Amino acid sequence: MSAELSHSHSPERSLDELANLAEDVLARCRTRGATQAEVSLNLDAGLNVNVRMGEVETVEHTRDRGVAVSVYFGRRKGSASTADVRAESITTTIEQACAIARYTEEDPCAGLADAARMATYFPELDQWHPWALDAAHAIELGVASEAAGRAVDPRLNNSDGANVSTSSGVAVYANTHGFIGRESGTRHSLSCSLLGEDSNGMQRDYWYTTGVAKDDLESAEAVGRRAGERTLARLSPRRIATQQCAVLFVPEVARSLIGHLVGAVSGGALYRKASFLLDSVGQSLFPDWFNILEQPHIKRGAGSSAFDAEGVATSERELIRNGVLTRYVLGSYSARKLGLESTGNAGGTHNLVISANGGDFAAMLQQLGTGFLVTELMGQGVNTVTGDYSRGASGFWVENGVIAYPVDEVTIAGQLREMFQRIVAVGNDVDRRGSVLTGSILLEKMMIAGS
Repeated sequence: MSAELSHSHSPERSLDELANLAEDVLARCRTRGATQAEVSLNLDAGLNVNVRMGEVETVEHTRDRGVAVSVYFGRRKGSASTADVRAESITTTIEQACAIARYTEEDPCAGLADAARMATYFPELDQWHPWALDAAHAIELGVASEAAGRAVDPRLNNSDGANVSTSSGVAVYANTHGFIGRESGTRHSLSCSLLGEDSNGMQRDYWYTTGVAKDDLESAEAVGRRAGERTLARLSPRRIATQQCAVLFVPEVARSLIGHLVGAVSGGALYRKASFLLDSVGQSLFPDWFNILEQPHIKRGAGSSAFDAEGVATSERELIRNGVLTRYVLGSYSARKLGLESTGNAGGTHNLVISANGGDFAAMLQQLGTGFLVTELMGQGVNTVTGDYSRGASGFWVENGVIAYPVDEVTIAGQLREMFQRIVAVGNDVDRRGSVLTGSILLEKMMIAGS
């Protein structure tokens, strides 16, 4: 694989080379007796710079390549991969995959996704926006961001640093149904993390911006100032008493609630019977105004794709309609285990859009009234089998719709089924930095374990 990525040229030449190599790999798999085969190839390049206290800490240039092959001998599967893309290494990888398949137990659910489900529509998703960023300019941006943040207030006397990164990649997935899918994309980000200190101790907070194109990013100075303001707001936190109260999750935290839903309705958890949402299709899980729509073809979307990891066509589909779960999240293997059909979600979901019934963040604070605003979650205290939820949290106590003071060292707890039902509002203050597009989420009550 001799293709290289260039910041100044279209990725088409690299994709052509990957596609040609994919066809060659599949032909060689068939020659070795495979009844079916699939291959994924990728080529990535990037720059990552870290600065701290005005000094450069790391500068990393990355160039990665990879080939992953899966073969099927009837219902026996073997997989192998390599980052060494010399011809002899790819030959060895194919041979290893075939050897594994020959000695693997048959699995009646193994095999490629159905041929009829392969994508044939490839919309322009506007994912390719390379940034000709060199190390010197990246360092300047990081230094400027950190300096702007520390200049907000003298109490911001230390830093965890600023990070600037840019990456671009092309990938091809192909299989013996004759499907060849091509993808190219770029991603850029800038973040800053600052520490502040007063007589009550030290606090830390951060901010970041990310996007497909550099024009989508906030300025370095704006990121630094936001990080500084967030850190200052956390100084001198108080404890609150153990109680039940209304809880508002800011958008960047609220998306984790949707993540827990997706995990519980995903095929792997379901066929292993390791989910609190077994047999839940058709059940009302949320209030009747609540909707989640999967939109895989949003231009410049973080999760946009014309096909899933198996080549199955993606399409706009509801996940929650009027509070009711309409389907599971399935690839072909988990679908077969459950006696269902793939939903085009091998590899995950593609841009989940959560309907809003509330206003902006200020309006959501007013609707919260008096309660706890969650801005950070810690720990992994979520049991997908039972739905039990318990996580460390920090944020702010709100009184009469106004932030009163910062809060840390509390635990919020509940049961996810009940938490979903207790959602009373979703704001229109959508965080667009990820593939779960939600505003802030207000729950009518949760248990807060404090002092």
